[in-house]
Amino acid sequence: MLRQFSIFPTGLTYLKLMKKTTLFILLPALIIGCSSAKRSLLKNTETFLQSAFYDEQFTGFLLINSQNKDTLLDFNSSKYFTPASNTKIFTLFTALQLLPDHIPALKYIEQGDTLFVEGTGDPTFLHSYFEQNSTIDFLNQYDHIALHLDNYKEEKLGSGWAWDDYHYYYQPEIGALPMYGNVTTVHNSSPMQVTPSYFKDSVIAIRYHKNRDLEQNRFYFSSRRKDTVEIPFRTSALLTQTLLQKALKKEISLVQQLPQSDKKVFYSVATDTVLKRMMQVSDNFLAEQLLLLSSSTLSDTLSSTKVRDHILEQQLSNVTHPPRWVDGSGLSRYNLFTPGSMVTVLDKLYDQLPHERLFDFFPAGGINGTLEDWYAGDAEPYIYAKSGSLGNVYCLSGYLLTKSGKTLIFSFMNNHFRQPTAEVKKRMQQIFEEIRDLY
Repeated sequence: MLRQFSIFPTGLTYLKLMKKTTLFILLPALIIGCSSAKRSLLKNTETFLQSAFYDEQFTGFLLINSQNKDTLLDFNSSKYFTPASNTKIFTLFTALQLLPDHIPALKYIEQGDTLFVEGTGDPTFLHSYFEQNSTIDFLNQYDHIALHLDNYKEEKLGSGWAWDDYHYYYQPEIGALPMYGNVTTVHNSSPMQVTPSYFKDSVIAIRYHKNRDLEQNRFYFSSRRKDTVEIPFRTSALLTQTLLQKALKKEISLVQQLPQSDKKVFYSVATDTVLKRMMQVSDNFLAEQLLLLSSSTLSDTLSSTKVRDHILEQQLSNVTHPPRWVDGSGLSRYNLFTPGSMVTVLDKLYDQLPHERLFDFFPAGGINGTLEDWYAGDAEPYIYAKSGSLGNVYCLSGYLLTKSGKTLIFSFMNNHFRQPTAEVKKRMQQIFEEIRDLY
């Protein structure tokens, strides 16, 4: 069972009695009677946090020792923040609790000479990054395929997502049987390359302020562009049927329901491969689909709402400060998490998984993913963490390795700042380096 974090009573009593004042007064009260190492840590940290830079933003920071669960620093850890992609930490936890070691790609029933199939939300099917054809090879064994697409009834875009971001690569639609990552990939070569090729005649070679029309699959790509662009396409049952027929080079029928029989499951790629990609490059599409995949292990109806409720009621019933958790990716402005809830889940992961495997999911400071240009160590990484960015939001939660050999678990959340995000990161990096060197 998770041991509760210890917060020093003297500090809590002081905070309750005193009115909100400067950080210079507040923070020392959090560590009274601590060891000299902790007092030194606080003294150096408060130098950063008491500055005027933080006066006009909302900041929360919780830091605990992974071994004895002592709270080392606590500032606003019970306050709720917009977490952005820190939400993916909860998605990672969900997937690790519910998914097997390989992705459940399809549920199917063989009846006579027909294969009846329905999607599970597998995001890897014909995805350019994963480059595996096992699902296609499986389907090609059958001459007659009947496809059921009515097992996902929620919205294609998440609650609280920015509607005008529909044409950007980071906001594809959600579905039961996604293909090609639910994006059209356009590369400016000679001739222009378009994947899936079905959309080749739908790409208009002009410069336009949108990558795609709002309600139809008409795309815009300037002939002067040199990069490869991924543009979400509008999904539908008819389009899925058409794309699958072209991929298999055979007719596919649509059915309203599957026969009454026990379903089997076909598995595709290794689950850890997908989780690592989701966390390291902060892939929103993978995050949303992983919640659907997880729900497929609970029932035949795919529902990210049901799987979130299940995790909060079961595996996270004792989570510190229950969150408002509305999507898998963190795109939604409706998400609300505390530093305390983030640290609780990170601590559970730390206790449940081999540490080498756990850290491999997270971006490593100065090495890869979203932290490639930040929080670099001297010889080896000292930060393994998930970042989260939206307009006026930057959060970072994960694991910090000190020079003395300790592993600390933290969540550092910043909301409503108007300074450049790079400035927020620089100050966080200073704080992390002080902690790494002094504790």
